[in-house]
Parts: sequence; structure tokens; C-alpha cells
Amino acid sequence: MAKNKADLLQGTLDMLILRALSLGELHGYGVIQRIRQLSDEMLNVEQGSLYPALYRMVQKGCVSPGWVVHDTGREANFYKLTRTGRKRP
Repeated sequence: MAKNKADLLQGTLDMLILRALSLGELHGYGVIQRIRQLSDEMLNVEQGSLYPALYRMVQKGCVSPGWVVHDTGREANFYKLTRTGRKRP
């Protein structure tokens, strides 16, 4: 039963991430903020949950990471949906 619950939670988080990225590419903290916005501040995804989920979604081919250098010279890893990610329900 616990495995089914964990699978459900992972699937729900994946869907939230896909929804957040469907509005445009974001860095990790931006994904957290977007999920918070979309849920009217009801959901708070912790970084410890987000980054393993993003890694898992990259491995599945749903999300593509890419480094972007800002005007300040700082680098940030931005994530965007792939074709596969856009097709997921």
C-alpha cells in the first residue's frame, strides 16, 4: 500500500511540474513559485522533492535542462518541456 501511495505522490508532483512548465521554461525555484501560484498558495513543493522529480522527468525525456547565463554572469539551470512532456496527460 505504501508503494502505491508513493507512486501516486510522484505522479501528482510530475503533473504539477508539467503544468508549471507548460507556461514556459523555468529554473527550479521558478517551478516551485509557479506551482504555488497555480494552487492559490495551497501547495508548497520543497526543493528536496522537486529536484529528484525533475531529474526523474529528464531521464524519462519529458523535461530538458539547459544552462543559461544571466547578465550578472550567474548561471542557472532552466527546464523546459520536451515534445514527450507536452504529450503527457
